[in-house]
Amino acid sequence: MSADLWLVAGLGNPGPSYAKNRHNAGFMVLDVLAARAGGRFKSHRARADVLEGRLAGARAVLAKPRSFMNVSGGPVRALCDFYKVPVERLIVVHDELDIPFGAVRLKRGGGDNGHNGLRSVTGALGTRDYLRVRFGVGRPPGRMDAAAFVLKDFSAAERKDLDLEVDRAADAAEALIADGLGAAQNVFHAV
Repeated sequence: MSADLWLVAGLGNPGPSYAKNRHNAGFMVLDVLAARAGGRFKSHRARADVLEGRLAGARAVLAKPRSFMNVSGGPVRALCDFYKVPVERLIVVHDELDIPFGAVRLKRGGGDNGHNGLRSVTGALGTRDYLRVRFGVGRPPGRMDAAAFVLKDFSAAERKDLDLEVDRAADAAEALIADGLGAAQNVFHAV
């Protein structure tokens, strides 16, 4: 492919038992982007479901690794290699504990903050220098273990606004493609 292609990878766990978990926010956002692109995910040999289409006027490959979150780096790296997408045009969409529910934050690079999916992607790519759409899921209540919290479904109160928030995160991914990081941050960090 060419240098104008984007790869947008949503992180999550495969299978219906995980579908509504907080940890699957990345998959939820990718489903919205797929609907906007007007296509369907198809199985790819890189152990991911992919959709080739257009987002924000640009050519894009949307991807949901079929591996579990903790080993999602392999499929993401294989897709970057297959489509010849430079890391500067990779957007990873993921859940983020350190951001309140409903907030969306954008950045390039940084640490993994204990997020095993990000750790796997960074390890497979050999760099942290990719774009991120961070979907806030908030901190676990009381002394609940963070790993247990992200593997639970969103609460009834959160589900009331979930579709709207997932839609905003999809808007943020498109804004990264259309306007660049700085302009997109000005819009989505102001909320």
